[in-house]
Amino acid sequence: MKPNFDHNPFIVIWELTRACMLKCLHCRADAQYRRSPGELSFGEGKDLIDQIYEMGNPLLVITGGDPLEREDLFDLIDYAAQKGVRVSMTPSATPKVTKEAIAKAKEKGLSRWAFSIDGHNKEIHDHFRGSPGSFDLTIQSIKYLHELEIPVQINTVICEHNVDYLEELADMVESLGAVLWSVFFLVPTGRGELLKPISPELHEQVMHRLYDFKQERPFDIKTTEAPFFRRVVMQRNKEARKKENVFAQGRTTRQDVLGRAPMGVNDGNGFLFISHTGDVYPSGFLPIKCGNIRAEPLADVYRHHRVFQELRSPDLYKGKCGVCEYRNICGGSRARAYAVTGDYMESEPYCTYIPKGYEGALPEVLKEETSLQ
Repeated sequence: MKPNFDHNPFIVIWELTRACMLKCLHCRADAQYRRSPGELSFGEGKDLIDQIYEMGNPLLVITGGDPLEREDLFDLIDYAAQKGVRVSMTPSATPKVTKEAIAKAKEKGLSRWAFSIDGHNKEIHDHFRGSPGSFDLTIQSIKYLHELEIPVQINTVICEHNVDYLEELADMVESLGAVLWSVFFLVPTGRGELLKPISPELHEQVMHRLYDFKQERPFDIKTTEAPFFRRVVMQRNKEARKKENVFAQGRTTRQDVLGRAPMGVNDGNGFLFISHTGDVYPSGFLPIKCGNIRAEPLADVYRHHRVFQELRSPDLYKGKCGVCEYRNICGGSRARAYAVTGDYMESEPYCTYIPKGYEGALPEVLKEETSLQ
């Protein structure tokens, strides 16, 4: 049975700060070198953690900017862990990521670190991250994680600069001993508006290659802003059952200390994002402000704001997404629909699947682009 996220989310992302030493080409946050005076204070952060815990104790991911730019980071991790909140973090690979800092975070109760690798070599990665030396720092930081026996997650943004190197990237993820490869598909928001995403057809090809990796590699794979990967997994599993009369499980039975998001989690549906100033969004890539925790309880925003309620209503989706048989376990990227069409309820513009009997077409904004592929 499909999980119901009307009341509580499965995962909460908290943008602790927008301060960061890097200048990544795709940065959603358009991060700055200095911290903002409007950031949530330590006391407000503790109150936010209390509210998150009271919403069914979902997973908490601390992100930025670079969370290590906050001096009170470890105290916030400690406070969350003492309450029993499972905390993960996605810092930037900078000189602040020392072995001592990682050990301290583990001591305070951090469950997992996630580092980004966006190229299989330093030339591609450092260009994308806007900082020479970032690749080497990332590799060294991952070595520290292994020495301290902390599970490793690797995040990768897929777009035109690296899509031709999927095999090399998968080899690297495996060689680095990651338990999870989180593959993000570009949404043109923030600095990401300057980059060109891959075509709808190439999205589909990449989804199938990722499925193959799930069967062949010792790490698990999840996608961000590409929920139609779930549809591909279901289709490929169905094909495998027909051929072998067995369920193609891949390697998804290994233990994941943070758990895995169930099918159906999407922007605003089991998922929410809190900015460094307390603004509440359906996700970090769907820039529709729905409230602020300084003015109203987080639970009220998530449960009752019209945008969140609509996002949790797949039958209201427009175009082919609204009639697709996979809408309850996929739903398309609501953030990408908004970025491309201006309507977060519109069809996922980069999914090529056409539901049976549907006679619609791709959104007008993509028709010319698709015809040129």
